Amino acid sequence: MDLDQLRTFDRIVRDQSFTKAAAYLNITQATASMRIRALEQLLGVSLFVRGRTVSLTDQGMSFLPFARRIIGTAQEAREALRRVERGRIAIASLRSLVSPLVTESLLRFQQRYPSVDVVVNEGRQAQIAAMLHEREVEMGILCWPNLDPLIVDLVPLVIMRERVPLVVSADIASRLSSEPSIEEVLALVPRVISLRWWQADPETAAALARKARTSVELPTGPGRRLAIKGEGLGYFVNSAVADDVAAGRLVEIAPVDFEPLHRDTAMVVRSLAALERPMLADFVNEIVSECTRVGIILDNRMTEAQKSA
Repeated sequence: MDLDQLRTFDRIVRDQSFTKAAAYLNITQATASMRIRALEQLLGVSLFVRGRTVSLTDQGMSFLPFARRIIGTAQEAREALRRVERGRIAIASLRSLVSPLVTESLLRFQQRYPSVDVVVNEGRQAQIAAMLHEREVEMGILCWPNLDPLIVDLVPLVIMRERVPLVVSADIASRLSSEPSIEEVLALVPRVISLRWWQADPETAAALARKARTSVELPTGPGRRLAIKGEGLGYFVNSAVADDVAAGRLVEIAPVDFEPLHRDTAMVVRSLAALERPMLADFVNEIVSECTRVGIILDNRMTEAQKSA
């Protein structure tokens, strides 16, 4: 069984004609017939009912999805090899950090490497850890330390701390006292917006949800809109709401009986050997420059890591 046989089989099914399929594939009708006979002999079944029109037998109908799956896999493999020839980098990041950390970094990187393919996956902590574990990506940006007991072999390159302020709409903020308690805040906006910024909610965030009349778990975009409308309050990572706070659409508040929060994230690899690829090391360095804008760098091991690699 070879790909030429499978492609001929698929084309005949699509065109319902040996003649049309042969013309499409730029082969003779005799060659098309020979390929199908060889395939039928290998499988030990007849694939087509031949006559004025060509139709699939029951066996041919059963075989068709498998043949197309093999053709599709071969095409994906060929494309993957083309990408390797051009150069390819694959990373994964928490959804909340794709825009603040990766976007500008990617633009600068591709100015230097215009022919390199870049794949950026986004997801939650467990998804990113799994992609790293399965070697689907070379570098990941996730919460740190990683609490997944099944995935422990991750090497942090850079650890960043970002503030996670509690925000409300400008209207709600204008009605609060200068040093509000959390009860005063919840009397005006009883709904808490949960965004799952952490692997496990800190006690402060969990206590806020317990005190509120209702809570709702939303992605960042809808959560921001709900807060701007005065229909909820929540802990948002600073990079997600910095523009809204600067524009006055949201206001950071600090209830006297609630502590401020932060979130630590890290850029990680499975092995420092990944940095032996100069392209990946350059892309990581571009992201590091964005980290200094978004938060506080707690630990930067890139220089040491590159020397080790």
